[in-house]
Amino acid sequence: MQNDTHSKAMGYILWIFGFTGSHRFYYGKPVTGTIWFFTLGLLGIGWIIDLFLIPSMDREADRRFKDGSTSYTASWILLTFLGFFGVHRFYMGKWLTGLLYLVTGGVFGLGILYDFWTLNDQISEVNAS
Repeated sequence: MQNDTHSKAMGYILWIFGFTGSHRFYYGKPVTGTIWFFTLGLLGIGWIIDLFLIPSMDREADRRFKDGSTSYTASWILLTFLGFFGVHRFYMGKWLTGLLYLVTGGVFGLGILYDFWTLNDQISEVNAS
């Protein structure tokens, strides 16, 4: 059975906001996600090209990251919308840092940035244990 850690449907939903790089962060590409964020998807051209690259990004993420009980999609949704409250960290079972995020607003936003860069790897570690 093939590892299916990431959802193509979620990738395409995030692609709609792709000029922010959100779909690239979701698929574990933080460097290009950051570039897309600061260049509005390379002035829209890279964003359009990504429409066709999402299936290959999805396959690569499925091969790269470890499947398990913690959902990548749920974690990304929680980080994106409730990250300042640490909800994604509570979901992963990281109670201490979840509480820290809760009382500091995601460690004053810096923890949120860190998690956008590393969330997929963090989930893989949780799923491996």
